[in-house]
Amino acid sequence: MENFTFEGIEYVRPDVAAVEAEIKKLIEELKKAESYSRVKQIILRSEKAMEHMQTMITVAHIRNTLNTTDKFYEEEMAWIQQTLPVAQMTFVAFEQALLESPFAAQIDADLGTEFLTSVRRDLAGFDEKLVPYMQKQAMLTTEYQKLMATAQIEFDGQTLNLYGIQKYFEHPDREIRRKAFAKYSEFYASNEARMEEIFDELVKIRTEMGKAVGFDTFTPLGYLNQGRSDYGPNEVAAFRQQVLTEIVPFCEKLYQAQAKRIGVDQIMAYDEKFIFPDGNAEPKGDAEFMVEQARKMYRDLSPETAEFIDFMIDHHLMDLENKPNKASTGYMTSLVKYKAPFVFSCFNHTIFDMQVMSHELGHAFAGYRAMRSQPVESYYGVSTDIAEIHSMSMEQFCYPYAEQFFGEDAEKYRFAHLQEAITFVPFGVAVDEFQHILYENPNLTPKERTYEWHKLEEKYMPWRKYSDDPFMDRGGYWYHKLHIFLYPFYYINYTLTTMGAMEFKKRYAEDPKQAWADYLALCNAGGSKSYLGLLKVANLRVPFEEGSVAEAVSYAKQILLDAISKES
Repeated sequence: MENFTFEGIEYVRPDVAAVEAEIKKLIEELKKAESYSRVKQIILRSEKAMEHMQTMITVAHIRNTLNTTDKFYEEEMAWIQQTLPVAQMTFVAFEQALLESPFAAQIDADLGTEFLTSVRRDLAGFDEKLVPYMQKQAMLTTEYQKLMATAQIEFDGQTLNLYGIQKYFEHPDREIRRKAFAKYSEFYASNEARMEEIFDELVKIRTEMGKAVGFDTFTPLGYLNQGRSDYGPNEVAAFRQQVLTEIVPFCEKLYQAQAKRIGVDQIMAYDEKFIFPDGNAEPKGDAEFMVEQARKMYRDLSPETAEFIDFMIDHHLMDLENKPNKASTGYMTSLVKYKAPFVFSCFNHTIFDMQVMSHELGHAFAGYRAMRSQPVESYYGVSTDIAEIHSMSMEQFCYPYAEQFFGEDAEKYRFAHLQEAITFVPFGVAVDEFQHILYENPNLTPKERTYEWHKLEEKYMPWRKYSDDPFMDRGGYWYHKLHIFLYPFYYINYTLTTMGAMEFKKRYAEDPKQAWADYLALCNAGGSKSYLGLLKVANLRVPFEEGSVAEAVSYAKQILLDAISKES
């Protein structure tokens, strides 16, 4: 195990039937268990029985996203997506037996109440009637992801993918930016018909899934799938309203200042990424350079991150370069058998490279710590609303090291990154409200859905303007957001956790030792507590509470206002 590298891991199709047989055996042993020590032993054995299967599935997923046209892993993922939902019935039966155990109170006392709470969520969100829907959903989302990954856009004498064309959104020549954005839009417009069909089917499937487990719509099931048990749509709606009141007007000021800075009368959609008239900050080297600088940075940041980054680099657990047919996304996942995170991205030589690297390494660091701190595998992961605090806070902790990556343009990076952290929030809550509208009104036509996005842009992004682009102007921008297709109701997490990250930013400036201690405690805690419980571990405010948004962003807001005032 100590000497492994990712590329050296041999993939063997997991014997799911054998895992099911072992779990069924453990169910019978669980029913006969006469002591809690025996029950805990069975829990640990169940995790061991699943470990190899989970790791092989993850290896197949990573290699499929590294090259979505690799037929072998495409077929393996298709097999997994058809097989796993059926096996899920056995795994759920084990969880049901745990809940029925006379030793449930001892489980709570030993492992914490979140262990069985997560089991209850799993049971509430699963029924065997879901299996065919899960299989069909997987096929559709895979098709969408492959469509995005295999994009070929002819521009500037090159054949570019979706990440490659986005580099031109930061080009100093406005006409080049306009033409690049037009090409980006053209790709989505030309594929709109099939994307409409895919998403329409997904809405219908997910609506039926919600009804299958006793809900009127998919929304409650979507929340269960995101691991939420101590807040719901009403709290999220209250948060969105705070964003509308506190952040949207400030973003308008930021874009007004940007328009003046770059010398245009009106910021257009293709101008939003172009921050400085003499050009944005760019990394001083390629992916290899970025990784080496990350090693230096994390070795300096703390003993814990030093150990972590050496592990990641030594075991080849990052793939960051942009390549043809590589999935257009960034993510962190875990190879449980090796207690190893894996980071995936597509660099395009913009500030995005630093942003996504520090973001995904924040996820990876949290996973690395939890896998070495928590007693059971179910606590290695964490609810998605907490997980993004790990990643977005890490982005902020990396600010002092910007010179290593950007040289004399480090301050440009810090300003642009902080501005984007704030201006992103209205977009993020618009995505969330969009999904609530769609799943509460599943009979909307595809064009009606797109018009709902148009209205949300006017509400949350009143600065957003398109030039001679009918597709985008009527609402087509939403099609690019992979999360809407693949991970319903996930996206609000990025905005909720921006508040936590901004709190950590302020506290790290005031008392870096204590802020890091709280962050480390949060990472070590993994998924051992609920969302609100983990906020307490980290000494963070609850973002739904009135006034929390204004307080959370106050420090970052003042930094940006001070910078803008110096331009006048």
